[in-house]
Amino acid sequence: MPAKWNWLLQAFTPPEPADARRWVVLDVETSGLDPHQDELLAIAAVALRLEGKGARPVIETADSFEAVLRPEVTSSKSNILVHGIGVGAQRNGQDPAKVMRDFQAWVGRSPLFAFHAPFDETLIQRWAKRYLGAKLDNLWLDLAPLSKAAFPRVKARSLDQWLSHFGLECAVRHQAAADSFATAELLLRIWGSLGKERRDIYALHKLSGRSRWVVGLD
Repeated sequence: MPAKWNWLLQAFTPPEPADARRWVVLDVETSGLDPHQDELLAIAAVALRLEGKGARPVIETADSFEAVLRPEVTSSKSNILVHGIGVGAQRNGQDPAKVMRDFQAWVGRSPLFAFHAPFDETLIQRWAKRYLGAKLDNLWLDLAPLSKAAFPRVKARSLDQWLSHFGLECAVRHQAAADSFATAELLLRIWGSLGKERRDIYALHKLSGRSRWVVGLD
């Protein structure tokens, strides 16, 4: 096949299966609230291990990822007050291309969980396309609709509200590493109430998508 048709072959090549025994919960820090325009400043993630199909995940604190990326333009003072990544830390951040290569290698085929995942996904995929030349093809699952599917009577919407409901504490809110760990703890709390879908990552992925429409999350 001519080289010019390689893109077509890649487009119709199915992705490799998701890792059923290692999941990743992540969080990002950004220069603003627009995932289509603002800068990705930090990525933090922690892995969870499942010893068998349907087994309750275990947080693997030693299997984690954290990086501050060097942005093209440092963020505003008001934005820095939110995430605490100062001008100096941003200017001394790592090369974004290296961070994305390292993140891709660390993640592997693990499915990715985040609270309000479309925001995190949009940022990660923008940077992956920019610095890796292609988006990551991992499964993305949103813990916001999954939490609501597990506990439909709980009047919570934000991550803070869900953490408060379960009595979970976040060491430093809006700090990517602390947020990712707290989000992983939330996943463990809702795990037992996710029904039979928790036995299959693809079923859980479908539940996340269905529940997003049901509860009206955007």
